[in-house]
Amino acid sequence: MIVKIIVSTLLIAGSAIAAIAAVSLPGASNGADAAVSIPAPASNVPAAGGDQIAVLAGGCFWGMEAVFEHVDGVRSVTSGYAGGSADDATYSRVSSERTGHAEAIRIVYDPSEVSYGRLLRIYFSVAHDPTQVDRQGPDTGPSYRSAIFPQSTRQRQVAQAYIAQLGRSGQFSRPIATRIESGRFYRAEDYHQNFMRRNPRHPYILAHDVAKVRDLREAFPGDWRAASAD
Repeated sequence: MIVKIIVSTLLIAGSAIAAIAAVSLPGASNGADAAVSIPAPASNVPAAGGDQIAVLAGGCFWGMEAVFEHVDGVRSVTSGYAGGSADDATYSRVSSERTGHAEAIRIVYDPSEVSYGRLLRIYFSVAHDPTQVDRQGPDTGPSYRSAIFPQSTRQRQVAQAYIAQLGRSGQFSRPIATRIESGRFYRAEDYHQNFMRRNPRHPYILAHDVAKVRDLREAFPGDWRAASAD
């Protein structure tokens, strides 16, 4: 959490030198974890008419957003906070780790082009490490937890079944820590939106998120879209 707060403060201040120091703190990971090859989910959400919504949490929303806005069939990706209350849904309060929120993204997607199960496969494979508890890389605290916020009963069933399936698969060296949770999604501040697209050379992005986007392109070439979603 300390690393992320420092980097965010430096973004506002415009100090790249100190940002590099922040991502090099002892214990920080200077690179994203490699993609994990995993099977597709055995069950899926039916492709009902019209766009659908998925809400996923997996560490810093900058990288999560950057991955999913390059998935074909995704209409838009919004960074924000899931769980907790509207009154506390601000970066400064969420970063205190006392509000119950998780940094998350809201994905609007066309189920005729990409399924909910496919989004989950990308989520578990390249977007984050689902075995880390209350952290991702250098960022620590409950707001960086791995969590899925189903938007329907069927999404909940598919997510629960997939977590169990992956647990049996032996593809991960540690137990999957992803939680299935309930709670509303709240949009984050404007400076967090489209962060990687607007700040492609930011030290945090280079250290932790560029590799995730590359892994998406290499591991899921059929789902890759060069142009970002809106």
